[in-house]
Amino acid sequence: MNELFPIYVKLDQLQTLLVGGGPVGLEKLQALLGNSPAAKIHLVAEQVDSEVLELVAKYPDVLVSQRAFLDSDLDNMDLVVLATNNPMLNDSIRKKTSERNILLNVADKPSLCDFYLGSVVRKGNLKIGISTNGKSPTIAKRLKEFLDDLLPEEIDETLNLMGELRNSLKGDFQEKVRLLNAHTKDILRKEPHDSTN
Repeated sequence: MNELFPIYVKLDQLQTLLVGGGPVGLEKLQALLGNSPAAKIHLVAEQVDSEVLELVAKYPDVLVSQRAFLDSDLDNMDLVVLATNNPMLNDSIRKKTSERNILLNVADKPSLCDFYLGSVVRKGNLKIGISTNGKSPTIAKRLKEFLDDLLPEEIDETLNLMGELRNSLKGDFQEKVRLLNAHTKDILRKEPHDSTN
């Protein structure tokens, strides 16, 4: 059973700790910064790949500490992402984040995670998160590619126009919902297939 509840987090208003500076750390860092360029991230790792340092150089809100993890790294953190291949360290940090009520994600270890970093389709203001409940990141990636190709680039223009319309509507909440539903009911209607092909 899938008990996940999807939420969208304002990473620019939270403190995130990323432990690990190798290829998996780079992947997690790219995902975080790709969705929230102003994310406040503290990256801690004894070894930090040059690709990680090149990426971090473009983001002033990312701090790198090239050293071993310290318990004090958890101070004032809201989220922790582990990208290490050290099971003992991961288990130790898992216990400490639980004690401090800090949400944790551990790369490739769904059983240790409080949340997952799913695939994300981005088209301007539209974001669609895709999760397979930790079962198959590859399927999530394929669905991302499919939806990315399916959604028109103009969707952001439509969203902006709908935002203006929404802000201009008068009346109570129910009336606004009725008007917006009427206005958008055909927006994603599929064209009928030509049966002669």
